[in-house]
Amino acid sequence: MREIIITVAEAANNLADCVNRAHDEHITFVLIQNGSPVARLVPDSERICIGRDLAKVMGEAGLSNDDATAWRRDLKAVRETLKLPAHKWR
Repeated sequence: MREIIITVAEAANNLADCVNRAHDEHITFVLIQNGSPVARLVPDSERICIGRDLAKVMGEAGLSNDDATAWRRDLKAVRETLKLPAHKWR
């Protein structure tokens, strides 16, 4: 998926066009203010799992104690293995 970086002012002046392009062309707009990213406009078809969503699903999963312990162990191992991106918006 393509990303386009634009200022908040540009997004405000062209909101309808940005929304249409996000939907039709599957473009993500990264909005910057004073040179720093502050928000993203993403197509609705882009599904992102955030921690809150994962916590809800895991709470409803009804894992046994052994499965929950194994899941926590695996999650810890993944966190230690994966490196965070240098830039938090990528």
